Amino acid sequence: MTDQIFLGIDVGTGSARAGLFDVTGRMLSSAKRDITLWREGADIAEQSSDDIWSAVCAATREAVGAARVDAGAVAGIGFDATCSLVVLGRDGQPLTVSRSGDPARNIIVWMDHRAVTQAERINAQGHPVLRYVGNVISPEMETPKLLWLRENMPQTYAKAWQFFDLADYLSWRATGDPARSSCTVTCKWTYLAHEDRWDPSYFRAIGLDDLADDGFARIGQQVVAPGTPLGQGLTADAAADLGLRAGIPVAAGLIDAHAGGIGTVGMVGTAESNLAYVFGTSSCTMTTTRDPVFVSGVWGPYYQAMVPGMWLNEGGQSAAGAAIEQLLAFHPAAPEAETAAKAAGQPLPIWLAEQAAARVASLSDAVSLAKGLHVVPEFLGNRAPFADPHARAIVAGLGMERDLDSLMSLYVAGLCGIAYGLRQIIETQDKVGAHVDRIVISGGAGQLNIVRQILADGTGRPVLASDAAEPVLLGSAIIGAVAAAHFPDMSHAMAAMSRPGAEYQPNMEANRLHDMRFVTFCALQSALREGREV
Repeated sequence: MTDQIFLGIDVGTGSARAGLFDVTGRMLSSAKRDITLWREGADIAEQSSDDIWSAVCAATREAVGAARVDAGAVAGIGFDATCSLVVLGRDGQPLTVSRSGDPARNIIVWMDHRAVTQAERINAQGHPVLRYVGNVISPEMETPKLLWLRENMPQTYAKAWQFFDLADYLSWRATGDPARSSCTVTCKWTYLAHEDRWDPSYFRAIGLDDLADDGFARIGQQVVAPGTPLGQGLTADAAADLGLRAGIPVAAGLIDAHAGGIGTVGMVGTAESNLAYVFGTSSCTMTTTRDPVFVSGVWGPYYQAMVPGMWLNEGGQSAAGAAIEQLLAFHPAAPEAETAAKAAGQPLPIWLAEQAAARVASLSDAVSLAKGLHVVPEFLGNRAPFADPHARAIVAGLGMERDLDSLMSLYVAGLCGIAYGLRQIIETQDKVGAHVDRIVISGGAGQLNIVRQILADGTGRPVLASDAAEPVLLGSAIIGAVAAAHFPDMSHAMAAMSRPGAEYQPNMEANRLHDMRFVTFCALQSALREGREV
């Protein structure tokens, strides 16, 4: 049994990745393929399910080759993906969701905000189902997007055979089993997992009565916990695409952020004591509780959306790593810095992080570089704790400087703003009893030491990194191991395959400075919200 390996596949906003892990959670290899993202203006973001599947297959084949293992040793597969809406017609052919009419563009991406009006109409009705999304549904979720599709592209809506969350599409493509994961449909579709049912009255009230009338056949009549083996395992066609053997157990999948949670919350202590923070293009916070905790403005509580048998509250921000990139792009020195970063073979944020770290005696001193400069990085609204898609970014304290030092200061101020948004979520949850002892971090934007230390200092909570280089991929591999019955349950798998890495303790002196900056952050945030209302 010890020679078994498990395949984790992660589909993010910009790429598909595959990783192979042994039974101890050691990564043997990984590979990545970019995926196409079509953007139109600030609100429209679309992708192609066929393009994503092709990228998944190419990444898997490369990862298996790089590991120099027999493909027959792969004993279980887990998928995770962004919470994007996939629309398929009969026989699984893609149906366009795009004004362009291009049938390849059949995914409304999680970050797409075309359904803001529909979300506001749904929220105005105040249906009891909304208690389980923090009282406010987001345009990132699937029922507002489905309503937009019905109202604006009725032909596509009428022809649709299945509406899938992306992770469920991938498991269906791999196994032919249309069962949905309780992670996806509970978090993004209003499925009531604690009652094991959809609420027909909600769908009829908001204008999606047809979904209720046909018994929810198009959005999922069978819902299972993450890690549940699907169908008869990998089909022959999917096995040929992936370069693997048919019949490998395939797990019911996870939203990508929740895979990061599975890969980290079992590292130390209890799942309830750890706030999983996935810092990538967007950010997600995941808090596990034994009993349901209702937090206004924070999604959930969701039953077994991440750890089976446990409840989950989910927060975060729609733009995090993407917000930093957007912030830097405005600065006059950005082109010069991009040239220097490219010469160093680094992305701009990593290059700036190294520049900032070199200018201070300790990482906690980095906050001094942002003196007088404040950023509320809500370029794509506030996901939590205000659930306000109309919120926008603020930069305060700019002078006439145009040099690289001022760009570096702006970068540090942006990181501080990310930390303060995280602090707001933690403090809001604390008030209603969802307390956490530490932040366990994953995601590409959270891999830098300076980022982790600023998060620790800015929130007043220790930040614990994973020993795994790719904890999101590890999370998917863990559910693959559970599906293969290598472990009796998720808790045993998490304990066996995940381990803690470096820990970043809050610096008390720096924390006092962050306390003062946090007051300014909240005041700026409130002033813009009040001004918009006027």
